Amino acid sequence: MPISTAPYTRSYHHSSSRGREINVVCDGCGRQVPRYKTFVQRRGMRLNDPVIQQQVDRRMIHLMGKIMRYCPSCARFRHISQPGKSVRKKGMR
Repeated sequence: MPISTAPYTRSYHHSSSRGREINVVCDGCGRQVPRYKTFVQRRGMRLNDPVIQQQVDRRMIHLMGKIMRYCPSCARFRHISQPGKSVRKKGMR
């Protein structure tokens, strides 16, 4: 039986600069991971109510968002990246 492959292509693109890669802390488990291996998810809230939009300054809205970086194992656990098609087929049997 072949090894299962993920539906996404893991294309790790290194930074253009030479030398040591920047390590970032995973927001899920706290593990130190190279930045190019992390999966990025944006967290924040939207202001859909026009009354609130008038009360809040437009320059302060960008402060409400946050970029969360997850290592590959946390991304699979939180369903940011899905396991491969063959793994999903095995679960259906």
